[in-house]
Amino acid sequence: MRAWLRRADDVLRGRPTGLPWGLVVLCGMVYGGVMGAYGGVGGDRAWQVVFGAIKVPLLLLATVVLSLPSFFVINTLLGLRGDFTAALRAVVASQAGLAVILASLSPLTAFWYVSSSDYHAAILFNALMFAIASAGAQWLLRRSYRPLVARQRRHRWVLWTWIVIYAFVGIQLGWTLRPFVGAWDQPVRFFRGGEFENAYVIVARLIWGLLTR
Repeated sequence: MRAWLRRADDVLRGRPTGLPWGLVVLCGMVYGGVMGAYGGVGGDRAWQVVFGAIKVPLLLLATVVLSLPSFFVINTLLGLRGDFTAALRAVVASQAGLAVILASLSPLTAFWYVSSSDYHAAILFNALMFAIASAGAQWLLRRSYRPLVARQRRHRWVLWTWIVIYAFVGIQLGWTLRPFVGAWDQPVRFFRGGEFENAYVIVARLIWGLLTR
């Protein structure tokens, strides 16, 4: 346990060693398990905890993996391929930082669940926790990127490109992997039933519906 805590401390202080994928998985499982505990853990509801503990690390890892090919190509096109190892280390460290921050926020999520039984409020609260963790992760990423930017200013453009790609993939993947918080009146399942949907199409429909009322 002390070794994991030291690794988490190193990530938060901006001095990670290697690629801390294990930290992403472990801390993601912690928050995912708590996230899935909405409505209690008795009976079949316990499976929602298990599913949450699987899906949050899956979301964090898959988002990075799916975004890396285009990130690699952009670095190559801009003549920054020689720095790609350092850039990859910064990206993975920021993802580990996101997972660590999420794990640190899990007691707040548990407290919210005890304090409120509103399902939609629970979803919004978890969205807020992810927003806070994502903001912290972006700050860690920019701190790790400072030496690269100081050496070659083109890294600044690559950094913002990564943030856009990551957000684009993460939002759609999060929508695809739902539910993370299971509703009381719905059966416990790993994926929500129905046809595959595009998150951005759904958002566009909602905005259009508001504009045409």
